[in-house]
Amino acid sequence: MQYMKTKAEPVLNEKVVLGEWTVQMVIWRLAAPVVGSDHLYKYRLYCGRNGQCRLRYDNERGKGDHIHDGENERPYWFTDYETLISDFRSDVRRVMEREQ
Repeated sequence: MQYMKTKAEPVLNEKVVLGEWTVQMVIWRLAAPVVGSDHLYKYRLYCGRNGQCRLRYDNERGKGDHIHDGENERPYWFTDYETLISDFRSDVRRVMEREQ
């Protein structure tokens, strides 16, 4: 069986360090959806404190769109790129406030 390699186009690669907090957003546009997702984005949105992950949005192959929030994991219903960023930023504020 032959597999076609599709090139991922970088859309966003942003990292901000705020004291003990690190927030990083990495997003690519793909030619075909990741297995488990129905959109053309591959993403890894991360918020950590002192090197420990506190919040992560991602859509790893086969698992689809989901959120890691502390020890909990839940599905994420992707609607569009702008909403993804907005939802993540809202959750980052919530997590930072929770851990003050």
